Amino acid sequence: MSAARVFVARLAGCTVFDPAGDRVGKARDVLVVYRRNDPPRVVGLVVEIPGKRRVFVSIGRVTSIGAGQILTTGLINVRRFEQRGGEVRVIAEILGRTVDFRDGSGPATIEDVAIEQSGAGEWSVSQLFVRRPKTSASPFAKGATAFAAWNQVQERVTKGQAQSAEQLIAAYSELKPADLANTLLDLPEQRRLEVAGELPDDRLADVLEEMPESDQVDILAVLDDDRAADVLDQMEPDDAADLIAQLPGDRGEHLLELMEPDEADDVRLLLSYAPDTAGGLMTTEPVILSADATVAEGLALIRKQELAPALGAAVCITLPPYEPPTGRFLGMVHFQRMLRYPPHERLGTIIDQTLEPVTANTSAAEVSRILASYNLVSVPVVDDGYRLVGVVTIDDILDYLLPDDWRSHDEDDDLHDKQVATGTTAGNTVKRVSNGTS
Repeated sequence: MSAARVFVARLAGCTVFDPAGDRVGKARDVLVVYRRNDPPRVVGLVVEIPGKRRVFVSIGRVTSIGAGQILTTGLINVRRFEQRGGEVRVIAEILGRTVDFRDGSGPATIEDVAIEQSGAGEWSVSQLFVRRPKTSASPFAKGATAFAAWNQVQERVTKGQAQSAEQLIAAYSELKPADLANTLLDLPEQRRLEVAGELPDDRLADVLEEMPESDQVDILAVLDDDRAADVLDQMEPDDAADLIAQLPGDRGEHLLELMEPDEADDVRLLLSYAPDTAGGLMTTEPVILSADATVAEGLALIRKQELAPALGAAVCITLPPYEPPTGRFLGMVHFQRMLRYPPHERLGTIIDQTLEPVTANTSAAEVSRILASYNLVSVPVVDDGYRLVGVVTIDDILDYLLPDDWRSHDEDDDLHDKQVATGTTAGNTVKRVSNGTS
C-alpha cells in the first residue's frame, strides 16, 4: 500500500483505477461494520461507476490508496449497491456525529475518520478527528480540534436529536449538483432530508433541479414556507414551475406569494402554458441584447460561469425592453458566429436570418424536430406580438422526452446484465465475480 493511514473525507471523489490504469469510477464512501471491543472494520468502498450506478468494492480488492487515487484488482461486482444491516457509511452516517470523551472531558463532533491498514486487505478505523464545542460567543470562533482513538470516545445518541449534517456537506462540497443529488438520493430518507435542510439555498436549488420530481416534493415538504420560497427563487424558472405544479394547489399559490415578485411572475407565466408546449418547457432567462450591442459585449455575457452552456450558445437580439416579454424579436446570434467577427462588430449585422422562432403554443414534438433538423441547442419562443418570452434549450427537451424517473434510473437493467455477461460496462472492462457482493 502506498499509504498506511487515510482520512476518509479526502477519499470522496477520488478516482478508482483498475490494474491497467483504466478509470473504473469515483469513490463516494467507505463502508464499515462495528465490532464489540475493537474499532470498526472496513469492509469496502461505495464506488460510482459510469452511468451513475453505485457499486460495492470489497476492501480486499483494493491494492493501493494514495495520491488522490485508488487502485483495485479490476474484479468488481457491478450489481447496484444495497446497504446491509450492520453496515455503516462513514461519510454519510458517521461524520457529524457527537461523541463524548470517556475521560469526562466533554463532547466533540466527528469531522473526519482515519482508516489504517493492518494487513493485506485488512483496514480498520484508527483515529477520529474531532472538534470540541467553541468556548467564545464570537460567531467567528471555532472549537479546538483533537485526534482521538476510537476507544477514547463513545457515541452519543439522544432520542429526537437530529444528527449534524455539516460535515457531510463539507465532504461533498466539491461535487457537481448532479453528483450531489445522486449522492443524497443514495442516503437513508431521514438523513437525506436532514442534509438537504442544511444546504445553502442556492446549493439546494441546484441539487433539486437534478432530482426526480417526487424527491423534490418530499424535500420541499420538510422546509418551512419562507425557506421553500427562498429556494424556489434560486431555481431556474422552468424548474421552479415544474416543482410548484406538483404541489397541492394551496401551498403552491402560497409559495408564489412569498417568492420575489419578478421570479414569481416568471413562474406564473410558465404555469399558464401546457407542459407539452414550448411555453411550458422554455426558460424565461435567455441572454438578451440590443442590435447595437457589440460582439465584445455579447461574448462577455455568455462567458459568465453561472450561465448554462445551452443558454450561452446564442444571444437573443430584440427591441427594448430587454426583459421577457421584450420588444419585437429580431433574431439570434450564435457564439461561434461572434468568434468570426471583430470585437467592435454590431450584433444586429450578424443575426442568423435562417432561424425562425416558435410560438409558446408550439408542441414539444415540433420543437424537438426543429432542434434536431437544424442541429440547434436552443430555439427562441415568441408570443402573438412577436415579443421574445423565452427559449427552449436542448436540455429542456431531453427532460421532456426521457422517462420521468431517468434521474434515478442509472441504465436499463437488461442492457446492463448483457454488458455484465460479456464483461464490459460503460467502456470499462469489469469481470463479474460471485463472491464480491456487499
